Amino acid sequence: MAGNKDLNAAKQGKKDEFYTQLTDIEKEMRYYRKHFKNKTVFCNCDDPFESNFFKYFVLNFNRLGLKKLICTCYTGSPIANTQLSLFDIVETEEENKPYKAVVTTVYDKTGDGAIDMFDVAELFKSGENELTELKGDGDFRSKECIEFLKEADIVVTNPPFSLFIEYISQLIQYEKSFLIIGSLNAIHYKEVFPLIKENKVWLGITMDSSNRYFRVPDTYELTEKTGKVIDGIKYAFVKGCLWFTNLDNPKRHEELIMIKKYNPDNYPKYINYDAIDVGTIVDIPCDYKGKMGVPDSFLRKYNPEQFEIIGLAESSLGRSIGFSDNLTEEECAELFRENKSFRRGNPIFRDKNGKLKKPYSRMIIRNKHPEEPRK
Repeated sequence: MAGNKDLNAAKQGKKDEFYTQLTDIEKEMRYYRKHFKNKTVFCNCDDPFESNFFKYFVLNFNRLGLKKLICTCYTGSPIANTQLSLFDIVETEEENKPYKAVVTTVYDKTGDGAIDMFDVAELFKSGENELTELKGDGDFRSKECIEFLKEADIVVTNPPFSLFIEYISQLIQYEKSFLIIGSLNAIHYKEVFPLIKENKVWLGITMDSSNRYFRVPDTYELTEKTGKVIDGIKYAFVKGCLWFTNLDNPKRHEELIMIKKYNPDNYPKYINYDAIDVGTIVDIPCDYKGKMGVPDSFLRKYNPEQFEIIGLAESSLGRSIGFSDNLTEEECAELFRENKSFRRGNPIFRDKNGKLKKPYSRMIIRNKHPEEPRK
């Protein structure tokens, strides 16, 4: 969910407590409601009385037609209790004890004419829903939580930044449907990109790599550039947020309208790979049959019926699809002077002045149904 600097800071400091706002969850979930009827949902990174994922699913339990909701959590949440306190329901003197919440029924328990979190609390107290201490530590990788994962149909949550690769790999291993938040950077991970290429994972709809505010614990230090405080609650500004999913959505099948025609003068060819460079999505030519290098933002327009993803033009991933690194030392030195991010395996072309250029990150694609060139 963060840029390189933010993500590295999260890894080093283990500051993974970024709490998604309810409005962001509601905006995305509206496109997937049909997938949830009679399904068991697992939120395995969520304190039930602090997580808006839990709040969304428990308050929409009947509307979605859920069979069961499972959350694994800790009593000692790193943010202050804003809905209800877990200690109001479970008698314990110990903090930071891991718990599981299992919800199978939701109704107006208090009789006040509406369903809210107070009804949820009363349903736990009465034993109609289950809130019990876990035997293990509540880690999503623990044997106990893996058993819950096996039972679940769909996983929906905001996993820790520093464990995203391990987290999504586990979901793939157990063949689970999911809707999770991640970083734009995750597209470039060698463990994640092949899943995108093979259409095992794709992007959601509403977080189009835009910037978001996430609630964070009071202990987080924020500046005017990194966050804000509203009514005493801290929110961190996080760059490049995306939803990752394997649930089908309508956006994924929208056709990209292309109006540009191929002209070799406007599309330089790479000198180390058989493909042309396309600087922006709107410039993708409708009649080009070969391979094209396009910006990462293409994934927000990607329709698997319309395009094929060949690979990612970055270092080892680039070399794996045929990008040559047979550049002279002089050429490498020239490229590095122009762009400090240059690595062998990146796409290279010469501009109209004959100068070597490395474009910003490129994805290699092919149009499955190019128009026939006019004669």
